[in-house]
Amino acid sequence: MKVSAKFLLSATSPSHFPPPSVPEIAFLGRSNVGKSSLINALLGTTIARVSSTPGRTRAINFFALSTSANAPAKMIFADLPGYGYAKISKSISAEWPSFIEPYLTDRESLALSVCLVDTNIPPQASDRMLIDFLQQHQRPYLVVGTKADRLSNNALAKSIAVLKREHQIDDLVPCSVKKPDGTKALWSRLLAALPS
Repeated sequence: MKVSAKFLLSATSPSHFPPPSVPEIAFLGRSNVGKSSLINALLGTTIARVSSTPGRTRAINFFALSTSANAPAKMIFADLPGYGYAKISKSISAEWPSFIEPYLTDRESLALSVCLVDTNIPPQASDRMLIDFLQQHQRPYLVVGTKADRLSNNALAKSIAVLKREHQIDDLVPCSVKKPDGTKALWSRLLAALPS
């Protein structure tokens, strides 16, 4: 999908959130799952900063998406801080109740939370905790398996089956930032989740 994207703001408190206006899609996952890379692949730009150091993102970064540079925003992508990386997980976890939990549970304009899981590693307890959290709060979510290009078709199918079983989910969308087919399929799922 062709969109024009611009950085809106970084928020470390609910008071910093942009006024709710258009549907928002949040991207969440472990610190090295490839969140910023996927956002960049979806947008066809390098707007989301990709760091070589996991856990560098400490704020919610909001990006406004429109059909052209001067058009009003149609939706917003929210890039949330990663979790589960040993060196910074405690400090990030401590910040969750202050602004990340309120965003995920109370934000009226949040249409979908995209939970990214790595298809190359075994299911992670921290990912299951996030999925459970969203289920408990009855928030719409979609689980996306990143780095799918690194596995053969057979290995990927096995990985997806294990992830579905361990996370007790029926649906998982495999995706790779290196293959346009995956991001195209993901775009259709994101658009389908938006209010009509």
